Amino acid sequence: MGCGGGAHPPRRPEAARVPTTSGPGGDQSGGFDVRAENARPGAECGLSQLGPQNAVQGWLDQVGIAAGTPVRLFASTTAPSLTVSVFRTGWYGGRTCRLITTVGPLPGRRQAGPAHDPATNTISAASWAPTATFPTGSWPPGDYLFRLDASDGNHRYVPLTVRGPSAAGRVVILNAVTTWQAYNAWGGYSLYHGPRGFADRARVVSFYRPYDYGDGAADFTGNEEPLVALAERLGLPVSYATDLDLHADPHLLDGARVVISLGHDEYYSPAMRAALTAARDRGTNLAFLGANAVYRRIRLDPSPLGPDRLETAYKVAQEDPLYGRDNARITANWPSPPGADPESSLTGGMYQCNPVHGDLVVTRPQSWLLAGTGLAAGARLPGLIGSEYDRVDLAYPTPRPIEVIAHSPITCRGVHDFSDVSYYTARSGAGVFDSGTSAWVCPLADVCGPGTGGPDVQRAITQITTNLLTAFAAGPAGVRHPAVDAVPADDRGGTAPGEKN
Repeated sequence: MGCGGGAHPPRRPEAARVPTTSGPGGDQSGGFDVRAENARPGAECGLSQLGPQNAVQGWLDQVGIAAGTPVRLFASTTAPSLTVSVFRTGWYGGRTCRLITTVGPLPGRRQAGPAHDPATNTISAASWAPTATFPTGSWPPGDYLFRLDASDGNHRYVPLTVRGPSAAGRVVILNAVTTWQAYNAWGGYSLYHGPRGFADRARVVSFYRPYDYGDGAADFTGNEEPLVALAERLGLPVSYATDLDLHADPHLLDGARVVISLGHDEYYSPAMRAALTAARDRGTNLAFLGANAVYRRIRLDPSPLGPDRLETAYKVAQEDPLYGRDNARITANWPSPPGADPESSLTGGMYQCNPVHGDLVVTRPQSWLLAGTGLAAGARLPGLIGSEYDRVDLAYPTPRPIEVIAHSPITCRGVHDFSDVSYYTARSGAGVFDSGTSAWVCPLADVCGPGTGGPDVQRAITQITTNLLTAFAAGPAGVRHPAVDAVPADDRGGTAPGEKN
């Protein structure tokens, strides 16, 4: 989030509740066939008892791999033994997981406490001994959950992304691991706070540590997995990657039909942003199914254990040691000087504020995105705006034509404002969608928490997202669905959102 901590989605349910939908299957030739994968038997992968944080926890030496790359698990538990079950998430005849392998029981081991670098307040568990190594040669592309089952009945997840060999012709689902790590306060420090608050927050965070929220899987289970289940249920030609892959490989998105940015995708290096922009300019559609995307500018650096394992974000430009020396690499917010480059030139909307909680209000029911929803002008989807939101603001660089489909009044920190759902088309023919709310993905499985969701909201958001995914998977959406320039009068030349730390 742009403005501090905030709540994270609740634990994933025993079985996600995605309503029945239908859509074109897409071409599965030349690689991973999701329909064949989804024909395999599903399995139950839910958690029944978390216990205290240190009861069982773990991390992997890599957050994303190519299939066939061995991955090492580092686990700690206070229990006598530990069993590890690896599940691929997706859509398996109504279940959202398939069991890949089980290892154990293994001897339980309580690992060392966190190491702390006082210069940057970086926390690491890199001294931990490995628990098990997993060969992955037979694992298909996808998003995986390692379920750690301690013998005392406590559980935690550890997430992993297995990327496909090529994005060509595919729907690329992008896991926002840099944002997961930014909010991770395991060991007492995140990029938002330390023991005393914002002033002693970490300036650099390490990927070598467990996640302390989301049942060990950070934002994946609430803000990302429901979209994975829907995309696979639709039979779309999916591929998977992390934003670290986006940073490391400028050719990662070559030939992709669409890139899906999920519910909270805030932390972007210049290389990550350049890769998305270049993909759009080649005709790849982009869908930002959240808010506050591409807001924090970061650096990624190697550690002794591997590349891109340290994430730097000073947030306040003047604190960055590179300030005034190499301003192109400082880690302020993207809309902020020096070298301000607001995210709106890519996403269409500008991040505004948090926390909010309000209803989504439809203003252009004639949009192709709303086909089949039955929503009329003025229709409300209760609780869908929040806790963060974006707005089209023509005071900032804004691609045109851009169409505001929902313009929802809210109040944030005592100031009246609007959240916008927007869609624009680029010269390349690419379509770009911004949901304008961080609560877009969780209604797909009705796991948003109090005040958001229910069957009516779930049906509407599932239908809109289905329209979006199937059209975007077919190629440059602007060819069949050119945006209409339709911006509410009060979005024209608004005031700057400013720094909302």
